[in-house]
Amino acid sequence: MLRNLLIGLAVMVVCLLLQSVLLIAAVRYYRRHEHLPGKASFWSGVALVAGVMLLLVAGNMAQVAVWALLFVMLDEFQQFSDAFYHSAVNFATLGYGDIVMSARYRLLGPLESINGALMIGVSTAALMSVFQDVLPKLAQMRRR
Repeated sequence: MLRNLLIGLAVMVVCLLLQSVLLIAAVRYYRRHEHLPGKASFWSGVALVAGVMLLLVAGNMAQVAVWALLFVMLDEFQQFSDAFYHSAVNFATLGYGDIVMSARYRLLGPLESINGALMIGVSTAALMSVFQDVLPKLAQMRRR
């Protein structure tokens, strides 16, 4: 059990680093494009928010891939696609249970779910921050 905790915590640190890199990229993208032109439209605001969202989703999917790679390295799965699917179910906290890991490594599933809940929460907070910044700017431009 201690081995699984150490492996899981190490992967969580890697995922936090990945999340940080993509979060910084999303913030930089937003800062580069936040000054909407004078004739900004609803769709330019949507495009800006969508760009940020895609970067954040890419970060979450990269983390799913890291967990999947771990599962393949531990010989839990032979196919990366199966490991990726299982990892995505864990990361999103869906817990379908259609594919289960061996008793030896099953503690990694809940650890990945904890990691996913935290990192999806970080992504959600970042996206909401963008929404809160973009919407008043668009409303102000419409009043002009």
